Order: sequence, then C-alpha cells, then structure tokens
Amino acid sequence: MLGTAKYYRKGVINQYYRYRIQGALNAYNSGKVNYLLLSGDNALQSYNEPMTMRKDLIAAGVDPADIVLDYAGFRTLDSIVRTRKVFDTNDFIIITQRFHCERALFIALHMGIQAQCYAVPSPKNMLTVRLREWPEQLLELEK
Repeated sequence: MLGTAKYYRKGVINQYYRYRIQGALNAYNSGKVNYLLLSGDNALQSYNEPMTMRKDLIAAGVDPADIVLDYAGFRTLDSIVRTRKVFDTNDFIIITQRFHCERALFIALHMGIQAQCYAVPSPKNMLTVRLREWPEQLLELEK
C-alpha cells in the first residue's frame, strides 16, 4: 500500500488515506494478499506514514505478523523499486487511487517489475491532486 498522510493540515481525515486503508483491508480479508507492505514517508520524527497505517490496520483486525513496513517510500518510484530490491518481491499488488496506479504501474513496467494495481476510490474533489500529478510524472521519468 502506498502511503499518504492520515490527516489534512487542519486535522480533517484524508479521504485518500481512508480509502487506501479500506482497500488494504478488503484485499487482506478476501485472501487476495497474504501480507501488507506499507510504504511511506517518515522523514520527520513526528510524521510516520507506515507506522500510522500499521496501527490502523491492526486496529481493524490485521495480524501484526502480516504487516511489513517500508520507511523509505518517500516517492512512488522509491516504493516500487524498493519492493523488488529491498523486499525481494517482483510480483505484487499496489493499493492506491487510480490516478496513482497509472504512475506506479508505469514505473513498474519501466523497471521490469510484474505489478498489478488495486484502484481504490478517490474523493470527489480531486482536481488539485490531478494537477499535481503531471509534474510528478515528468520528474520521475527523468530519474
């Protein structure tokens, strides 16, 4: 599962986060995945995406032994490449929103990684996120 902040700056729950957590639970509880690799940012001591996701998934019934944390998923590129190079997995399911799946699968294909994507719902108003994605995609192509 690709990380994102649990809360917006004003303390409101981030719906992208909520949908990704629900998607991870659906994939896990249906047996589509046996374990969950939670990849995200923890650059600051007060900000830890993987640990936050872990706590919420355990509270929802996921066995802690079935959760693996990737603390260096600072970008989509990092998360995808590290899944293969650090966690020795070349065939996996990415859990995120559709617009993010497109970028993640493009990176995986470019790197020769056999990935699939489970596209979870997006919040209704996502224009600002879509606009942010274009420069991100171009930057990751250069890497």
